[in-house]
Amino acid sequence: MRLLVVEDDPDLNRLLTTALKEGGYVVDSAKDGEEGHFLGETEPYDAVILDLGLPEMDGVTVLQKWRKAGKTMPVLILTARDRWSDKVAGFDAGADDYVTKPFYTEEVLARIRALLRRAAGHASSELECGPVRIDTRAAKVTVNGAVVKLTSLEYRLLAYLMHHQGKVVSRTELVEHLYDQDFDRDSNTIEVFVGRIRKKLGVNVIETMRGLGYRLNPPGENAGDADA
Repeated sequence: MRLLVVEDDPDLNRLLTTALKEGGYVVDSAKDGEEGHFLGETEPYDAVILDLGLPEMDGVTVLQKWRKAGKTMPVLILTARDRWSDKVAGFDAGADDYVTKPFYTEEVLARIRALLRRAAGHASSELECGPVRIDTRAAKVTVNGAVVKLTSLEYRLLAYLMHHQGKVVSRTELVEHLYDQDFDRDSNTIEVFVGRIRKKLGVNVIETMRGLGYRLNPPGENAGDADA
């Protein structure tokens, strides 16, 4: 899952970016409203953390422009504790949730997980597909209760498919949501990682849709090619 942090305080920006990366997310960051608006307009993010008190363009304006342009990604706004009016303005502009400063990074991570779940139509922090289960709080994967060790990229790929279970996800979409903007993206590597994940899981839950991409389904419901 790919996130954007828009925060002008360099220390807070770095703190959030580091915590989110350690939580298993791909993270891009911006330090002013104009840069944040541009990235949100041109890159496909799964969620955004947006400070309202930004230079160049304030957060409410950034959010209004995104929503007017049809951008629907969940947005978590950051507000000062004593500025209740900012929260109202943020929600009216299209925000999905807020956190007041100062805050614990654990709360931000929990709220981001909740936003991502709701956006994908999931109510629980544990996602299941047949015998495969992902605990998004601990970034842990199990098959029939046994822990499966995946690399960070393998986990992100499986988690993205799990959040979009039953839907066909193209290789291009996976590349866009698994790598940050500076990474040398190559859709061919997706096939390699899918093959590795299948081998480690030991169950066929990832279906190849020839010419279209991949779909996650419980075992027995896959009718496509088993090869990556």
